[in-house]
Amino acid sequence: MVGIRSYGVYIPYYRMSRAEIFNAWLTMPSPMKGERSVANFDEDSLTMAVAAGIDCLTGFKRKDVNALYACSTTFPYREKLSAATAAAALDLSGSIRTADFANSLRCATIGLSSALDAVEAGSAETVLLTASDCRLGAPGGEFEQSIGDGGVAFLLGKEELIAEVEGRYTITDEFCGMWRSHEDTFIRMWEDRMVHDEGYSKIMERALRGALEKAGLTMDSFARVVYDAPADIRRHALLARKLDIGKEQLQSSFFEQIGNTGTAMAGMMLVAALEEAKAGDRILFASYGNGADVFILRVTDGISKVRNRGTFVRQLNNKKMIYNYPAYLRWRNIVAMEKAKRPDLQPTSISNLRRNAKILLSLYGVKCRKCGTPQYTQAGLLSSYVMPQRICVECGAKDQFDDYPFYDKRGTIYSYTKDNLAASLDPPLTVAIVDFEGGGRAAFEMTDRDPREVKVGMPVALTFRKLFYERGIHNYYWKAIPISRKS
Repeated sequence: MVGIRSYGVYIPYYRMSRAEIFNAWLTMPSPMKGERSVANFDEDSLTMAVAAGIDCLTGFKRKDVNALYACSTTFPYREKLSAATAAAALDLSGSIRTADFANSLRCATIGLSSALDAVEAGSAETVLLTASDCRLGAPGGEFEQSIGDGGVAFLLGKEELIAEVEGRYTITDEFCGMWRSHEDTFIRMWEDRMVHDEGYSKIMERALRGALEKAGLTMDSFARVVYDAPADIRRHALLARKLDIGKEQLQSSFFEQIGNTGTAMAGMMLVAALEEAKAGDRILFASYGNGADVFILRVTDGISKVRNRGTFVRQLNNKKMIYNYPAYLRWRNIVAMEKAKRPDLQPTSISNLRRNAKILLSLYGVKCRKCGTPQYTQAGLLSSYVMPQRICVECGAKDQFDDYPFYDKRGTIYSYTKDNLAASLDPPLTVAIVDFEGGGRAAFEMTDRDPREVKVGMPVALTFRKLFYERGIHNYYWKAIPISRKS
């Protein structure tokens, strides 16, 4: 039997009230209820996939992962494998299989089916699947309010399962209800009644009924039913009534708390369901997008090992509201800002990125074999240039080092500075000197922080973020984040 071994989720720290968006434009009769999640200016679908993957791999050996499948409609590149970058940031083996799944809101469950097939066939024992999205709705439109940002991850295999896959069912449907071409920045959608009634409602009903018929089960067989919701949240509840799904069975979409997170939405809802599930429960799980995929899951005794982590609820409640709509426009590069009166960035060196990927992406330093001192070769905060460490800072030994990972280490702030003149989409630019637990010291930008709360001795962890964008190259690195923000 194949199934889920672990799960992880990532909900951005920042949220914005839909009323805040409505008041900026007044183009709709009234604002939608609630709020939406907003990725920080240095986050995208790749960084959120890494964050969810880190959460998912808690307690697991990363080198045991045989494949990484990354799913998103908003990958940073049109021609470059995002899964390869994510694998490096997650410190996975260099011999794993990687693949990107894209171009459909259903690509996460398409990737899930492919991962399960690989495990069943024996071509991979353990597959990490990530799904994340950071989509854009045009200013003043419905999507700007309804969309949310987020990520989810699942570890799939045959052993130590927390949920077994008992059955699968798929429908493919060619319907151009929602789309975004290579020329589009924002999502497009046809007339909503046709999109929701002819597309979502009919296809999802057909797929869910087909899955039940194939498995010889009824809706009463399930403790929880999980399927994603469209921008019109009423269609989610209407479909439940058509299928006689009880209120206690229907999994909340959390639409009013975080919005529609695209490819990640159904998976994030599944994580919430698993955190409340008990051994023996059946879960009906489905996702829509140019068709629908349906999975029948049975929860095992292994759920007790991860359920109490409470990762979804903890991140849902760990938030900070944005009361500045122009800041959102600035973060998404929807409006152009005056450039800081500082020298231009140094051109990105592809050769240096290649040579030092383990230092920059996997955040490896070294540990002296002679005196045992960990040390990190500091990368430039606004440059990808790195000079490898050769001399121990403590005992002076030369070239006597073993690799030492810093990405999972926590630390405290030794010193910091706040620069109001530096180029930053979230001023002031805050840079901290971090002393790591177990040894080592390095400088990192800070993110998801309140500059007024930064102080010497503050506990911090590290998070994978986008550093800058130059000549079409997305430069990623690690930043410090207050422990209170680390979910």
